[in-house]
Amino acid sequence: MTDRLTSDTFGIDRAATLLREGALVALPTETVYGLGADARNSDAVANIYAAKGRPSFNPLIVHVSDIEMARRFVVWSDTAQTLADAFWPGALTLVLPLKPDHGISSLVTAGLTTLAVRMPDHPVALAVLSRAGIPVAAPSANLSGRISPTTANHVLNGLDGKIGAVLDNGPCPVGVESTIVGLIETPTLLRPGGVAQEDLETVLKHPLQAPEPDTITAPGQLASHYAPTAQVRLNAAQAEDHEVMLGFGEIGGDLNLSETGNLIEAASNLFDHLHKLNETQKPIAVAPIPNTGLGQAINDRLKRAAAPKNG
Repeated sequence: MTDRLTSDTFGIDRAATLLREGALVALPTETVYGLGADARNSDAVANIYAAKGRPSFNPLIVHVSDIEMARRFVVWSDTAQTLADAFWPGALTLVLPLKPDHGISSLVTAGLTTLAVRMPDHPVALAVLSRAGIPVAAPSANLSGRISPTTANHVLNGLDGKIGAVLDNGPCPVGVESTIVGLIETPTLLRPGGVAQEDLETVLKHPLQAPEPDTITAPGQLASHYAPTAQVRLNAAQAEDHEVMLGFGEIGGDLNLSETGNLIEAASNLFDHLHKLNETQKPIAVAPIPNTGLGQAINDRLKRAAAPKNG
């Protein structure tokens, strides 16, 4: 049973405590209710995908309480400061390079080296973020493919019993999704949204660059999905002599996604294990993964990793 919390001091404190403990909490924002989890906790983030029934792992936007929290995790720039001063809190997400030792789960970034951060313009969301003191990954709090939730009832209709709590603050002041600007090199408009392009360009004093075709992954980050440079062979019972093995369950290997066959544990280990095996510069053999629940998203990502490499 999912707790329904009111947006008073007790409810805000309880929501913050649940998030710190690794639970999922649906939070109101100025756009829709977001399904929040500690962005540093891979198991908690994996549970977002399990609860929503998401069939693939895509980068998630991380919500922060203030600029100082964002600066703990990303390489902040003068341009980021200019845009944040003008539009935070608000419907603007900035994509920036991750700092070394950032501590953010690789499930949040989908294995990429950048992070999408936003400071929401909602007093209850900001109060929870400030009280929790942690970065919170929060896609919309609905089953994948369903209409985005703008009330606590919408959240419970799809997720009751699958998440720890929903913090009820009545209907969201329904707006459009956040504008996403990439600040990796030249400022780039990755997704139009609640902050107009013209307003951004007025503050920047120059035009935003358009993204390259076919290079955007949700929530608007540049570059294709993470894939190892090594060849990847799926559904392998064992490794060949020249390969390293990524095991699952009773099929062991150099690394094992989950020795107990737990798909949430497997999802939380997926990107980190692929990175480590890729560093061996050997082809990677991967044990079969059940194609149920989170296994569907794991297999989707593994199929992308095993796709023929360009060049």
